[in-house]
Amino acid sequence: MAKRAVLIVMDSFGIGRAKDAGSFGDEGTNTLRSCTKSKYFRARNLARMGLFAIDGVKEDVNVPECSINPTGTYARLEEMSMGKDTTIGHWEIAGLISPDPLPVYPEGFPKEVISAFEDATGRKVLCNLPYSGTKVINDYGDEHMKTGDLIVYTSADSVFQIAAHEDIVPPEELYDICRKAREILTGKHGVGRVIARPFTGTSGNYVRTSRRHDFSLLPPEDTMLDVLSSCKKDVIGIGKIHDIFAGRGLTEYTYTTGNEDGINRTIEYMERDFDGLLFVNLVDYDMLYGHRRDIDGYAKAVAYFDDRLPEIVGKLRDDDILMITADHGCDPGYLATTDHTRENVPLLCCRRDFMPASDRGGNLKTGKTYADIAASVLEFLKIPEKERKRISGDPILSHG
Repeated sequence: MAKRAVLIVMDSFGIGRAKDAGSFGDEGTNTLRSCTKSKYFRARNLARMGLFAIDGVKEDVNVPECSINPTGTYARLEEMSMGKDTTIGHWEIAGLISPDPLPVYPEGFPKEVISAFEDATGRKVLCNLPYSGTKVINDYGDEHMKTGDLIVYTSADSVFQIAAHEDIVPPEELYDICRKAREILTGKHGVGRVIARPFTGTSGNYVRTSRRHDFSLLPPEDTMLDVLSSCKKDVIGIGKIHDIFAGRGLTEYTYTTGNEDGINRTIEYMERDFDGLLFVNLVDYDMLYGHRRDIDGYAKAVAYFDDRLPEIVGKLRDDDILMITADHGCDPGYLATTDHTRENVPLLCCRRDFMPASDRGGNLKTGKTYADIAASVLEFLKIPEKERKRISGDPILSHG
C-alpha cells in the first residue's frame, strides 16, 4: 500500500539562537519569541503538535496555555552546515550537509563577475552592493527605467539578485538573464542562488511582484530527492522546492504565489494518490515578513497556517505522516540586520487526527542536524538501508 510523507517547510521559522549564533552575529535571536509578542499570534494547532514543548522553547518564550499536553511528536534540530540561507538549509533537510559556506559578497561582486555578466546580457549594472530588496528598487528604480540597466544586489546570504521593472525587462527575459548569470556563477563564485526580482509601479512607488524565480546551484551530492526518485517513489515539490534543488530528484512540481496558494496546493495534492514525498515550501514568512522585520505580519502568517492546519491533517490517510520544520531563522524582532538569523528549527510530526508519529513518545529531544529529517523520511517510506546510506542523518523517528 502507498505510504506518503508530507514535509512542510515554514521558511525561516526559527525557534531560538543556535549554539554558534554568535559566530554569525546573531546572538539573542529567536523568531518564535518575536512572533509571540504580537497580539495577532495564534498557534493552537502547532502547540497541539508540540511546538511549545520543544527543548529550550519554554526557557525563552512566554508559553501560551494551549501548549499543555501536546499529542504530536516533536524535536529541536541544530544545523551542521556552515550557513544560514535557504539553499544550505533545505539541502541539509534533504540529507546533504555543507561543511563549507557558500560565497558571500559584503562589498559587492568583483569586476570579473560583473564584466562577464554585462558581456553576456548586453546590459550595464546598477548598484552591485548588499541592499534591502524593497529599498534597492526605490533607490535605483528611476535610473533603471531611464537606462534599462539591471539592478544587481546581494545580501548577507549567498545570492546574486537581479531586479528589473516588468515594463522594461519582461519576466521571461529576466529569467533568461538569470540563466546566463547562473552559468557564470560557478566554481569559486558559485553562489547559492541567482534570483529574478521583477517589480512594477512608478517612481517612489515601486513594488516587487510575485513572479520571483530562483536559480539555484545544483546540489553537489545526492539528497533524499535523488534517493527517492531512484527508488521509483514520487517526489513532488510545491513552491520554491524545484528552484532550491535545481529540479534535481523531483518527479513533479508546481510553483505558488504565496502561503495561501501553497497550502491550497498541498491540500489538492493530498487528495490525489501518490506514493512518496510531498515537499512544500511556504515562503511568505521569510520573504514578506522576516526580511522586512514585520512582527505583526509574521504572526498573522503563522496564525493563518495554524488555522488551516486541521484541513491538512484531515487529508492524512492511515499510512501518512505530516512533518513541519524550517530551514533557518529570520527574526522579525532583531533590528541589527534584515538578513537570516542562525537558529535552531522545530520538527513537528503527527499522523491522522494529530496522533503521535513516533513509537518513542512525544519529545524526541534535540537532533544534531536537520538531515535527521531526510533519514526519517527515507525510513518511513521503507527505503532499503543501502540506499539510505547515500545521505547524511539518522532517523529521529521510530516507525512501525
